[in-house]
Amino acid sequence: MTTAIPFNKPYLHGRELVYIAQAVASGKISGDGVFTKKCHNFFEQRYGFAKTLMTTSCTDALEMCALLLDIREGDEVIVPSFTFVSSANAFALRGAKLIFADSEAGNPNIDPELIEPLITSRTRAIVVVHYAGVACDMDRILSIAQRHGVTVVEDAAQAVDSFYKGRPLGGLGALSAFSFHETKNVISGEGGLLAINELQFAGRAEIIREKGTNRSSFFRGEVDKYGWVDVGSSFLPSDIISAYLFAQLESLDAIQARRKQIWQRYWEQLAPVLPEFGVTLPVIPEYATNNAHMFYLVCRDIEQRTHLISSLKEQGIHAVFHYLSLHDSPYFQQKHDGRPLPHSDRFSNCLVRLPLFFELSDNDVDRIAEAIIANLRQQR
Repeated sequence: MTTAIPFNKPYLHGRELVYIAQAVASGKISGDGVFTKKCHNFFEQRYGFAKTLMTTSCTDALEMCALLLDIREGDEVIVPSFTFVSSANAFALRGAKLIFADSEAGNPNIDPELIEPLITSRTRAIVVVHYAGVACDMDRILSIAQRHGVTVVEDAAQAVDSFYKGRPLGGLGALSAFSFHETKNVISGEGGLLAINELQFAGRAEIIREKGTNRSSFFRGEVDKYGWVDVGSSFLPSDIISAYLFAQLESLDAIQARRKQIWQRYWEQLAPVLPEFGVTLPVIPEYATNNAHMFYLVCRDIEQRTHLISSLKEQGIHAVFHYLSLHDSPYFQQKHDGRPLPHSDRFSNCLVRLPLFFELSDNDVDRIAEAIIANLRQQR
């Protein structure tokens, strides 16, 4: 019997359970324990982020960004339409008017050419999403933002250990958010990270993360008591989550190396064949690196994609589509200004993600590639 291939399988190398046991034995499994601090140090030292704070999710990190920027009713925030709902919802919760921008024609990232015409006197932030861990065209975006006095927030949920012109993603905007959901390269089940690159946000970020109190300052001995000093929420995760993540971070290089091998094997088998069926593969611009977060195909149309996903499923291979355009969502459709966003819609209708996880074998990749090619030949 043929073994099923899931879309994702969380990776566990063993130290995760050791570190969780150590966290429990320490007597402190709430937030900001030993392993939370180890994770902070890892990201600050490896990538040069000015300050980092573990959060319970990337969504929470994005909501902290909205609070730190003091987004209010009537402010406008530019967001790509082809993204996860958290990229937009974090700002909608603060009353912002969302202005959705289209993707580039060649890849799902936000098109810099389309950003500037959307800026008004009310624009407060531009949210960029590094789709599949591949960098947006950040020099152009940062230049636009600087000209208009607008803050750039990086949604780097998929972008750990990926770079733009040698600079780590998450380190280019004023604020950025990472995800360690079980589908990401390094994981903690759920979990996220706020990276702060402009230090004027650092002190308030600690307060917002600690329910609006100056509790972090109290524990450092900077104040003799702590109280409610600002708005905030409970954004810090248990040290058990950080213990799991720290074990993953210790294996980051090995995890990345294997994921890149898998990605490359897909490319070598599919790139020479798929264009003849009208199917395109991921584009990695020369300014970007590939962290092998995802291998995706863009089908010719929704019928071709539907047939392909269904055929793979029948063979025990779990391939999936991705985001639905947010501007056309049930929640936002009536609020959208009517601009067509054809590239976002095309990726919504045509993109399919293939299985990619640490323990995916070369034989599995070969089987998936053969099944894809066979299906497309059958459809022709």
